[in-house]
Amino acid sequence: MKRGLLRAYSAGFTALTRIADVVLVIGGAVLAYALRFRRVPDALPLEYTAVVVIAALLVALLFPMIGVYRSWRARGLRAPVGQALLGWSAVYALTLLMLVLVKENEQLSRWWMGLWFLSTAAALLLLRAGVYMLLRTLRAHGYNLRKAVIVGCGAQAHALLRRARDPAWAGFEVAAVFDPGVDACHVEDTSVRPLAELGAFVAAHAIDEAWISLPLEQSARLGPVLTQLRSSTANVRYVPDLLGLFLLNNGVTEILDTPMLDLCATPMQGFNRALKRAEDVLLSMLILLLISPLLLLIVLAVKLTSRGPVLFRQKRHGWDGREIEVWKFRSMRMHHETPGAVTQARREDPRLTRFGAFLRRSSLDELPQFFNVLKGDMSIVGPRPHAVEHNALYMGLIDHYALRHTVKPGITGWAQINGWRGETETVDKMKSRIEHDLYYIEHWSLGFDLRIIALTLVRGFANKNAY
Repeated sequence: MKRGLLRAYSAGFTALTRIADVVLVIGGAVLAYALRFRRVPDALPLEYTAVVVIAALLVALLFPMIGVYRSWRARGLRAPVGQALLGWSAVYALTLLMLVLVKENEQLSRWWMGLWFLSTAAALLLLRAGVYMLLRTLRAHGYNLRKAVIVGCGAQAHALLRRARDPAWAGFEVAAVFDPGVDACHVEDTSVRPLAELGAFVAAHAIDEAWISLPLEQSARLGPVLTQLRSSTANVRYVPDLLGLFLLNNGVTEILDTPMLDLCATPMQGFNRALKRAEDVLLSMLILLLISPLLLLIVLAVKLTSRGPVLFRQKRHGWDGREIEVWKFRSMRMHHETPGAVTQARREDPRLTRFGAFLRRSSLDELPQFFNVLKGDMSIVGPRPHAVEHNALYMGLIDHYALRHTVKPGITGWAQINGWRGETETVDKMKSRIEHDLYYIEHWSLGFDLRIIALTLVRGFANKNAY
């Protein structure tokens, strides 16, 4: 009975939100017209009305298709707001495209179109913020909660329990934890029951959600758990206990029509890969155009202050561990290395030329790598490429070291702006650099890249560790 009322409430809430969105699109059009023409119309002119009606129909059709009305339960405000703004942007773009195709765009005020988009976007945002705060208040006082049970006592199960309790507005109440009989199970403030009682408990207490959290090696126990729930109408979800594993960009990918759980995967796939490449090409071309006079001056200075080529070329590992040739302005005198060894630059290195020391302190020796970026071997932002010999050394000393090669190496990176650059004379220093590299890969976004570039401009060129 209670579950039926909850579902009816959810359906009614979604229907009201759909109606409200259509009303806001129409109201936003009227408000925009009043602002543009400084009068409140009794009715919009016919050409304006036709456009608004089409947009309202598109909202009714497209918003459900792109997930605007998915449940807000246990999700932050960013999710519903972002989905609504994305949906409205898509509707607005389709409306503009339609106007251009039928050659009716000249009949409408451009100022009205812009004001309509902004006023409707603001209204959609305010609606969701208001409803979100209302639901948060209600759930914090114990209303509109869904009951859940957890099967498992591992780290993942305890994490689920903590998240359900804090924040209180998440919208779930964990009624019990069920011991799968693997280890001793201790949970504070929640009753722990034997697995044999699971089916009866779920039926007697109108449980809405059953979360099964078992380690991968205990997946054979999944069968008996599902047997207990075979007569239940609760949502049953499997949450593999992966907290003991090192994960990188974990998620679910469908390959050969089969969902696969990603344990370690590159973020540079599909749209992300195209976006990253566009960022690299556009910014590199702009930067090279701006610094071209500086590049010419450095070329002349290197040639005049020491013998040898202007560029220093070194084999390093790039994306997927492939060898690439990285270019730098030569900062050292010509010398011979022991075969198979690369000596890192150190403080007051006698091999540095006077001008080369300045280049390294200011990081200007790295500027030719923007051509590596245009070539496609590097990115502007990413883990710094290490010499092939250093990779061979640290691969066996540092866990997950090879994962830094799941993206292209960069001219600057999260490790570098946090001080982990220059000589790494100890394994611990290299571990810290790798930790920052993997953090960057795990949290990559266009915004994160732009943040790193901005921080590099502020503090990344001159650094006490650059020598």
